[in-house]
Amino acid sequence: MFISKKILYAAGGAAILLAGIFIGSAFSGGKLNLLPAQTAAVESAKTAASVSVFEQHSNILENVGMLNNGSTKNGVAVSADGLVRVVRAVDGDTIELEGGERVRYIGVDTPETVDPRKPVQCFGVAASKKNRELVEGKTVRLEKDITDRDKYNRLLRYVWLGDVLVNQELVAQGFAKSYSYPPDVKYQSQFVAAEKQARESKLGLWAACVSAAAPATAVMPSAAQASASNPSCAVKGNISASGEKIYHLQGCGSYAKTTIDESRGERWFCSEQEAQTAGWRRALNCP
Repeated sequence: MFISKKILYAAGGAAILLAGIFIGSAFSGGKLNLLPAQTAAVESAKTAASVSVFEQHSNILENVGMLNNGSTKNGVAVSADGLVRVVRAVDGDTIELEGGERVRYIGVDTPETVDPRKPVQCFGVAASKKNRELVEGKTVRLEKDITDRDKYNRLLRYVWLGDVLVNQELVAQGFAKSYSYPPDVKYQSQFVAAEKQARESKLGLWAACVSAAAPATAVMPSAAQASASNPSCAVKGNISASGEKIYHLQGCGSYAKTTIDESRGERWFCSEQEAQTAGWRRALNCP
């Protein structure tokens, strides 16, 4: 681990001070009799060095998303190499860490199984089981993007099992869909590509769930709207009243009634991947 110059200077100063005191003691019969000022100086130097090392170690963990907003206060046990232990897979895209902290995977969405407002969705149980097989009882590394927590106070993280990005692995095997939620889009292009390949290969939910695999119903934009942009690009990039960027595909529930006002920053996209790369997320009422 890199040690800063400030720490080296503090440790060096303490060593020099101690050496001088011991040499002086040799000339006074071998007894180490420190004056109060000398004792205070030695203790101050030792304390400064140890505190600096602790703070620097904490900062390193902070940078990889291990210690954020008091997660250590909630009892999350972080090993010396920055790993945390998963005690339970709550569902397909949420886990619980040792100490009780919950983590929601960034950039993906699996069918619901535990939301009391919704019925158990197609392939939800399979997605939960797969997540359990991947991470439950294992140590993982967490990576933060921009946002620290969601509205349910869960940590938002990318989860690494060795060299495997679990978020992407669930999408690649057909257990999850790519779900863009800006500004946390660091790996979104990879998730989009993984979803495309899983869908074309009819893996997992893309084969088992009719609603997921059903082709979108063609609903073309009006002539007035099409004239404002390339008419071959039919993905609508809308900005909500709260400023959230949401795109609508042909066949989505709100596609027909959604209009594009380019003066507000709204725009047309030629593909779903293009919209996600630009920072828009898929509308929730899309099939």
